[in-house]
Amino acid sequence: MGKKKLPIGIENFEELRKEDFYYIDKTGFITELLHNWGAVNLFTRPRRFGKTLNMSMLEHFFSVDKDKSIFDGLDITKEAALCKEHMGKYPVISVSLKGIDARTYDTAYQMAVRVIIEAAAKFYFLLDSEKLNKHDKAAYKDLLDKSMNESTFGSSLRQLSGMLEKHYGTKVIVLIDEYDVPLAKAHVNGYYDQMISLIRSMLGEVLKTNNSLKLAVLTGCLRITKESIFTGLNNLKVLTIADERFDESFGFTDKEVKALLEYYDVMAHYGAVKRWYDGYQFGNVEVYCPWDVLNYCDRIRSEPHVQPENYWINTSSNDAVKRFIEESANAATKREIERLVAGEVITKEIRQELTYEEMYQNIDNIWSLLFTTGYLTRRGKAEGRQMKLAIPNLEIRDIFETQIMEFFKENVREDGEMLNRFCDALRNEDTENVEKIFTEYLRKTISIRDTAARTEMKENFYHGILLGILGVKTRWGISSNREMGEEYADILAEPDTGNMGIIIEVKYAHDGDLDGACKEALKQIEYTKYEDDLEDDGVENILKYGIACYKKRCRVMLAEKRIT
Repeated sequence: MGKKKLPIGIENFEELRKEDFYYIDKTGFITELLHNWGAVNLFTRPRRFGKTLNMSMLEHFFSVDKDKSIFDGLDITKEAALCKEHMGKYPVISVSLKGIDARTYDTAYQMAVRVIIEAAAKFYFLLDSEKLNKHDKAAYKDLLDKSMNESTFGSSLRQLSGMLEKHYGTKVIVLIDEYDVPLAKAHVNGYYDQMISLIRSMLGEVLKTNNSLKLAVLTGCLRITKESIFTGLNNLKVLTIADERFDESFGFTDKEVKALLEYYDVMAHYGAVKRWYDGYQFGNVEVYCPWDVLNYCDRIRSEPHVQPENYWINTSSNDAVKRFIEESANAATKREIERLVAGEVITKEIRQELTYEEMYQNIDNIWSLLFTTGYLTRRGKAEGRQMKLAIPNLEIRDIFETQIMEFFKENVREDGEMLNRFCDALRNEDTENVEKIFTEYLRKTISIRDTAARTEMKENFYHGILLGILGVKTRWGISSNREMGEEYADILAEPDTGNMGIIIEVKYAHDGDLDGACKEALKQIEYTKYEDDLEDDGVENILKYGIACYKKRCRVMLAEKRIT
């Protein structure tokens, strides 16, 4: 019998259940939601943690016109009383705002209007409803008009819920997924105030002054301050990643991941999955990112030897990390970044309520943003707003390291004079100045010094720094990991004189023995015969450097030239 399909990118609950996809049962979310009743509930979680799928699950559970057989065999069906009272008992308005992404307000507004039109069009039968009068039906037609004005837009969901209550004779469930995406896009593109006003009017009408509302659930990445968008909304229950309630409702628990890997016969990869994709603390539970686990599981089913990779990095701009790294001009922040990448914890005061305008105003707000968006996670118990923060796992550390290197490359030309001196010293066999300038540069740069990281990962960092420095010589030929002799040379630099080749082998002195690591690097150059290819090309002047690094120190040795 074949295995179930992996639900990568599947966000429709009915499709997932009917099309034989593997499903990790999260229907306990419904039970907890009904037992811990709140008129308006906002759940904030990082991206790719199952918010949209859970919202689809709620829609299919509550809605009067959805197939309830898709819940057969799931945990919620054990709650007979809850199911009898609430399952299939309500009209449900479900909208997603995550597609509202535009450069101008006018275009974003038209996208928002289309969202409302699509939501209203699901209830086209209202035009024939005997419970609605002519005025109601005329108002409903306005909700299908793509030229609707902002006033109609603002009251749209409240009006629609009122019509549905009249038709069904029962109050309405309202689900709004990714409520803050339009605000994020508006902030980036310069129409934030207009979008705040638009979203505030819609939410205020449907959530605050709506007698037809039974229950509302919103999701997003950030908890936007009440003062900016939820003004006067006193019935809002906010449930963030710091809350113990609903801590298993989003993301995969360790038990769930083990069951998944066992089902697909890839349990041998459990250690790698845990190191790379676990480590987020929601409430009192440590969880994995579902997006990453599913993608990696899909790869290793057909390619058992494939290494874990970063699936999260391409699903967002990672602006929060970029801005954080840019703050490394501050010496204290630079040291804190180094400590984080080294696997240490940093204690900070966290503000979970921010506006998009406040996010990058100061370094303290950036710390808060990194926490709420999943780039940092809590370790241990919070003491008020004071939290111990850490990078969750190897995947997120990879994002930090990537952004550190990108920041280094963007700024390397600012140090052109010093780096040109480095290249000249390299060409002139001046090991003393090569070592001196490189050490000086390492002290200025964010270092990656995690004691738990593999040696080759540390070497890759220093390798990248050297490539960035050599990049100032735009007319030099620079090769990285080029096949030479019997293996691959770390770096080959060919100055524009045309008669010189510089081979560099980088080693990380894991025990601090810089001299020993340098000698090992030079032995590798000799053993692998890197210079043979250069000699075959007629290059007569070949320099062979061994460079050893340990934290912010380095040693440079130059091999004796071959006598021919």
